[in-house]
Amino acid sequence: MKKHLNLLLSILLLVALAGCGDEQSSIDTEIKIPVSVLSLKEGSISRFIETTGTVYSSKEGIQKSELTGIYRLRNNPATNRPFSLGDFVKQGQVVITLEDKEYENNLQLDGKKLNLELAENNRDKQQSLYEKGGVTLTELKNASIEYVNAKYAYENAQIQLGKMSIRAPFDGIIVELPYRTGGVKVDQGQDMFKVMKFNRLLLDIKLPEKHLIEIRKGQMVNITNYNLKKDTLTGQISQISPVIDPETRTFQSVLEIKNDELMLRPGMFVKAAILSEKREKIIVIPKETIISRQNGKVVFIVENGIAVEKTIKTGLENQDLIEVIDGLKVNDRLVVSGFETLRNKSKVSVIQ
Repeated sequence: MKKHLNLLLSILLLVALAGCGDEQSSIDTEIKIPVSVLSLKEGSISRFIETTGTVYSSKEGIQKSELTGIYRLRNNPATNRPFSLGDFVKQGQVVITLEDKEYENNLQLDGKKLNLELAENNRDKQQSLYEKGGVTLTELKNASIEYVNAKYAYENAQIQLGKMSIRAPFDGIIVELPYRTGGVKVDQGQDMFKVMKFNRLLLDIKLPEKHLIEIRKGQMVNITNYNLKKDTLTGQISQISPVIDPETRTFQSVLEIKNDELMLRPGMFVKAAILSEKREKIIVIPKETIISRQNGKVVFIVENGIAVEKTIKTGLENQDLIEVIDGLKVNDRLVVSGFETLRNKSKVSVIQ
């Protein structure tokens, strides 16, 4: 009996030793998981409030005919051709003239100019005589009244004559110019041309009320448009409504956009990203590297060929990045590819 018991113990011992050998062999031949890593450095992160809308010009004006007359489209000195759509005009530049000889004659501009000169000479003469005691104060005042009336009459005639020339109200670009045959008669009150100034554009936006405390005047805005794939324009918040719309729970703001190269045009649909917060000299990581667990958020870092699981606390985030407040430090080697199959203490092979 004792002999059989010793034999059984010997067999069990051999089996145990064999099992240990297999386990050691398994450890020695464990496959290393290929991963890519990123050495962490201090960086920055920005959070944006995004919205969309249609831009419009900062200035625009329609010039109408104030009188009836014969239509004449003037030549643009810059092109030596008649003004056309897209031409740049300067403030006060004559674009269209109206001709009406009968009206001009009725203004009697030359006669009123002579009356003004005579009234001015008479006033100066009466002033000199009054200083010498030659005329009374009443006579001097009557001469002054005649001068003032003559001056107003001449200036009013000039104003009326000026209405025969239709000028650009400000520096801008002609965006509307109804075609009319030269020499035809146009009536008073007709649209002649429209000018826009859009080196500065405006954008009306409505934002949810939760953002009211984040928005302030002068805040920077990035502007993009699908036609401007490689260019981002900048703007800023210029106006903010202090009230909330009770129906939509939104508030209105106005963005002013720098458009010096005229890359955007009034009427274009754009995307606006308002910079609401920015933090610098912090650790930021790609959001996609985070794994959510019941006990929190975790990532993997590589230490001496081993993947180590780290629980982290996060802060500010945007579409791609997230701030790490606690759990990681500068120079940690963060696993950014291949982490999906990792477990704590897994052996890894860095492939980058």
